[in-house]
Amino acid sequence: MTGVRRYRPGDRAAVEDICVRTAHEGGDSRPHYRDPGIFPAAFALPYVVLEPDLAFVLDDGAGRAVGYILGAADTPRFVTAFRTKWLPVAARRHPEPPDPPTTPDERMLGLLHHPERMLVPEVAAYPAHLHVDLLPAWQGRGHGRALMRTLLQALHDKEVPAVHLSMVTANTPARAFYDRLGFHAIDVPDPGPVTYLGRTTGEPDRL
Repeated sequence: MTGVRRYRPGDRAAVEDICVRTAHEGGDSRPHYRDPGIFPAAFALPYVVLEPDLAFVLDDGAGRAVGYILGAADTPRFVTAFRTKWLPVAARRHPEPPDPPTTPDERMLGLLHHPERMLVPEVAAYPAHLHVDLLPAWQGRGHGRALMRTLLQALHDKEVPAVHLSMVTANTPARAFYDRLGFHAIDVPDPGPVTYLGRTTGEPDRL
């Protein structure tokens, strides 16, 4: 049956595909980037490698992952691991771009090569962070809520008090989804094209 389960190494290709197909303001990034593989390298694969105990997928009932939620319990610690353990591996395929970047691909590469961008003082009270994505055919059916409930429970079990995320402000359907799940805006000066949201990890069963 369709349901949420822990990530398994065999899900890696599916997680990459989901990320690529939802990375451009919630839609497919392939028409907009020469190498959309930048997105899973920056926003999905480091989580399943560095914090697999906080990686969950939506299984379509036949063993295929059609959505995921990925988390990091301690953002500063995750940034250190990203810099020292993940980036040396990822940079072999995705080398550091020129400064300043001039193309969409180069701008995304800049995010990959600067994980310290995740260290935002205004979200320090929300030490964990997350990424959640579902393939379009699986959206609007309660699966995103189930994924979120699972991760919040896992963070709560680890005694992590709160979690944050950043989302492209233009992705208004995503904002409506997060609002329904109890997230609220966090005021961050000059956030650029993104909005920061946060909530406690308490009472995940009430989502």
